[in-house]
Amino acid sequence: MKSLMRTFRRILFFAVALLFVYQLWLLGWILWWKSNPPVNTSFMSIRLDELRQKNPQAKLQYQWVPYEKISANLKRAVVAAEDDKFMEHDGFDWGNIERAIKKNQRKGKRLVGGSTISQQLAKNLFLSPSRSYFRKAQEAVITVMIETLWSKRRILEVYLNVVEWGNGVFGAEAGARRQFGQSAASLGEYQAARLAVMLPSPRRFEKNLPAYASEHAESIQQRMRYSDVPR
Repeated sequence: MKSLMRTFRRILFFAVALLFVYQLWLLGWILWWKSNPPVNTSFMSIRLDELRQKNPQAKLQYQWVPYEKISANLKRAVVAAEDDKFMEHDGFDWGNIERAIKKNQRKGKRLVGGSTISQQLAKNLFLSPSRSYFRKAQEAVITVMIETLWSKRRILEVYLNVVEWGNGVFGAEAGARRQFGQSAASLGEYQAARLAVMLPSPRRFEKNLPAYASEHAESIQQRMRYSDVPR
């Protein structure tokens, strides 16, 4: 019995040590990306693997553009659609999370999420779309790291550059060119609102925006002018 307990403690020690090393690895990338554009993300790798199962030569559409080269309309539209308290919270909108939990409980299934832009960015950079308690816990840890080490401007800049905007299409520049044939810098209010409402289901909304999503885009276009975004 004592031998079994010693073995268990050793296994637990190594598991904790590996988890600690993994957190340091994550921290290293977050520090690097504080001033360097991400070349690849976890979501990009997952999507590219899926595309190459059908076409081994498939490539992603992705082009980094600096914050000032992204239309203010898109910044405001995305904040209005995804996280209207972006400038106020520390990575977690607890009120929105509570409302999402209550709504999902009433419906008996997960219909809405309460994730902030910072949480979504943490997931896109390092994790996967799968749902588990461990993934949510790790997402929270990464979110705290990002919010502590990056400015709100940097968080929004990276998010707009790496989020998926279609099948194999990542970032505002590629999304704007795919949908409208123009740069992210030149997007008008309507175009920005339309791109913003695609984010929950970018591949599904890429070719056809349902009527309810179009109505949501109109609502976003009305509200986005009041969105507070980093300068």
